Amino acid sequence: MITKKVWKITSNLITGILFLLLIFMIFVVVSSKASGGEPSFLGYQLKTVLSGSMEPTFKTGSIIAVKPLQKPINLNKGDVITFMIAEDQLATHRIVDVIKNENQVMYKTKGDNNDTADRDPVIAQNVVAKYTGFTIPFLGYLIDFAKSKNGSALLLVLPGLLLIGYSGFTIYRALKEIDKSNKPKDVQV
Repeated sequence: MITKKVWKITSNLITGILFLLLIFMIFVVVSSKASGGEPSFLGYQLKTVLSGSMEPTFKTGSIIAVKPLQKPINLNKGDVITFMIAEDQLATHRIVDVIKNENQVMYKTKGDNNDTADRDPVIAQNVVAKYTGFTIPFLGYLIDFAKSKNGSALLLVLPGLLLIGYSGFTIYRALKEIDKSNKPKDVQV
């Protein structure tokens, strides 16, 4: 009797996890495709860490949550910012100095794992976002894979197939239990 309860709880838990995995994968793939890059969630952008320049703060392959900034002129020394290096290239480093001129604010940045500060200061207009302190190690590899054509297909289809397969297995077990209970029992006289 207890094994049936344990089986039912385990079955419901596995079904729930597979369903949540399917929903998460749909979110990652659709969000990545819609934004043309990293997914966004509740006003935060999820960026993939591509180098080890900020280790140990975050590891290569992690995702970090950054908050897009409208006015990037009020940042302070110690803040971790994401900024444009080139038109299609971003970096995330820590501010080590704030340089204020009469009409412009610039930030001297440095990767935590780098020996020296970045060569060129970052002008405030090139700052895209500020790091929020949220990171998930190694999930960036999955998000980068999700951006590929094969990755999108696999990450959408695989959780669905797992859910359908597990549902079929559960139905098979239920039918087996029903069949077992419908068999006539031997009557002793």
